[in-house]
Amino acid sequence: MASLGLELHPGKTRIVYCKDANRRGDHDHVSFDFLGYTFRCRAVRSKAGKIFDGFAPAVSDTAAKAIRHSIRRWRLHHRSEASLADLAQRINPIVRGWINYYGRFYRSWLSRSLARINEYLVRWAQRKFKRLTNHPSRSWRWLESVARRSPALFTHWQIGVLP
Repeated sequence: MASLGLELHPGKTRIVYCKDANRRGDHDHVSFDFLGYTFRCRAVRSKAGKIFDGFAPAVSDTAAKAIRHSIRRWRLHHRSEASLADLAQRINPIVRGWINYYGRFYRSWLSRSLARINEYLVRWAQRKFKRLTNHPSRSWRWLESVARRSPALFTHWQIGVLP
């Protein structure tokens, strides 16, 4: 690498042990982050349907935190002038992009962050409708009924992140 004028960053470069079902050793570094994914030992399903330990990617903690931060910045719960369809139209392209990129591997890890959208929609409903104010359980039931009536309204509902 030095002949090409390149050098490795000593704090960022390390050798990672790819621990899985066949490699069971114990080492200091068994995971790494790359392009928004964390690669580490996880439960993986084989083509035959068996579960085994494999070295697989999922959305990284930093990427998931950035997703949750973006959802918080949308301030959905303060947009009581908008309808539910307006909110869906606004956020669906962004959520679809996250799902297409991060949802390729271990969609369940991404679903944990996308579930925050439902929490903000409940808070939105409590501000929008007086009958739901100060009634969180009633608001969740209302959002569940909306999701049953039109499950394709929000992109994250289509992949199973229902209220």
